[in-house]
Amino acid sequence: MRPDTPAENVDHINEAARLERTADRYPEDAEALLLRAAAHRELAGDRPAATALYDRLLTSGPDLDDPYLVRALKAANLWEYGHEAEARAIIDGIRMASPRDPAPWVIVAEALEAHDELEQAHETFTEAVRLLLSGVEEPPRATYPLLFGRHRVRRMLGASHDEWDALADSAHKLPVGLDELHDPKRVWSLGSENPEELEAEILRLRAELGAYREALSRPFPVAVLHWPADELTELTQAYPDLVEEYPSYAAHLEATEAALRELAASGTPNLGIVRGTVPSYEAFAASELASPSDSSLLPQYATTLAARGRAVAWPPERAEACWCGSGRAYGECHGV
Repeated sequence: MRPDTPAENVDHINEAARLERTADRYPEDAEALLLRAAAHRELAGDRPAATALYDRLLTSGPDLDDPYLVRALKAANLWEYGHEAEARAIIDGIRMASPRDPAPWVIVAEALEAHDELEQAHETFTEAVRLLLSGVEEPPRATYPLLFGRHRVRRMLGASHDEWDALADSAHKLPVGLDELHDPKRVWSLGSENPEELEAEILRLRAELGAYREALSRPFPVAVLHWPADELTELTQAYPDLVEEYPSYAAHLEATEAALRELAASGTPNLGIVRGTVPSYEAFAASELASPSDSSLLPQYATTLAARGRAVAWPPERAEACWCGSGRAYGECHGV
C-alpha cells in the first residue's frame, strides 16, 4: 500500500503496524519499511509516533543508507506539531552537512516554504542546486524537484529568471509551463465566478499534481532480478538445475537488460532491479516450502524483494554507475 493513498481508502494505523512487524522480521530492510510506516503514522495524524520511528532509525547504528533523509523527514514532521526550534536545528545541521542526495534538501526546503520562510527556503534550494548541479551537463531526474521548488519560491518572491530557472524550464515537460504553474496570482482565480477561469485553473492544478506525483510519489517498481557474479556462481553450483535459467553470467546480464527494455517498450512504468543473494533466496524458498532449484520461485523472490524496498530504479542516468556493478557509466555499459 502506497503511503500517499487517501485516508478513506486505507487504515493508515494498521498499515503502519504491519510495516513495523515486517521490519522486525527483516531487519536488513528496516530503513525502507520504517520510513513507509512513519509516513502512514503522519497521514493518520499520529505525528509523535512517526517521530519515534525516525528516532528508532537514527539510533539503530551507523549503517543507515540515508541518515540525512531520515533527519529531514523528522524535522518536517516535528515542525508540523509545534516543535519548531528542534526542527530548525535539524534543518541547519543538514544544510551544514551538505549531503549529495537531493531528497533531504527537497524535504527541508519545502518544510521552510510550507511555514512561510520563503527567503530561507530559497537559500536552501539554491545551496542544493549549486552543490549538486554545478558543472553537470544534464540534471539527473532526482534533482528536478530542487529546480522546480526553487523556481516556485522565486516566483513567490518576485525574483527575475536566472540560469537555474532556465534549466528548470528546460527540464519541465508538461503542457502548462512553470511560470504559469507557479504564478502567485493563480490563487485569486480560485475565487472567480467565471466558469472558464475556474476550468483553466483546474487544468493547471491537475498538471502540477501530475508533476508532483511523478517526482515524489512513485509506486513500487516492476522489478527484474539481478545476481552479482559471485552470488550467481554460488547459486548455480549449489543448485545445478538453475544453470538452464542462468547459462553464464554474461548471458544473465544481457537477459536482464533485455527484459527491462522489453517492459519499457510495452509501456510498463517505473521499472527496477533487485539484487539477489543466495542466503536470502534460500530463506525465501524455505518460507514457501519449496526447493531453491525451482525456477518458478525466481519471479516471486524478485517481487518480494521489491515489496521490501530493495529495488533500484531502472534505467540509471547515463552518467551514473551501471546497474551491473561494472564500475562504468550506464551510458558506456548496458545503456549503449
